[in-house]
Amino acid sequence: QVQLVESGGGLVQPGGSLRLSCAASGSIFSINSMAWYRRAPGKEREWVATIDSGVMTNYADSVKGRFTISRDNAKNTVYLQMNSLEPEDTAVYYCTADVTTTGRARSTFWGQGTQVTVSS
Repeated sequence: QVQLVESGGGLVQPGGSLRLSCAASGSIFSINSMAWYRRAPGKEREWVATIDSGVMTNYADSVKGRFTISRDNAKNTVYLQMNSLEPEDTAVYYCTADVTTTGRARSTFWGQGTQVTVSS
């Protein structure tokens, strides 16, 4: 039905930056909110940031001021600009999309995840 594909992860030194992308495709009528989550080794999944269908954004306290979520509605794509990265940001990052499908069903879809490693 709907596929989400993340990209942009990798290895970066502390203090560095990365930009994650997540493109949605498939049976999409409209995309409501989009969000990023992460799961660090040995920890529970953690919400990172959300952007609604407009420009309203929310962030976890742990990333506020360092990460910026944005979206390109024409491309069905959400981004996560990550600056001042810390080793504690090391995790697999997942994007989600709250989608109304062409069949008018509404569901949340997840991407497969992209690894971000912050290490010197």
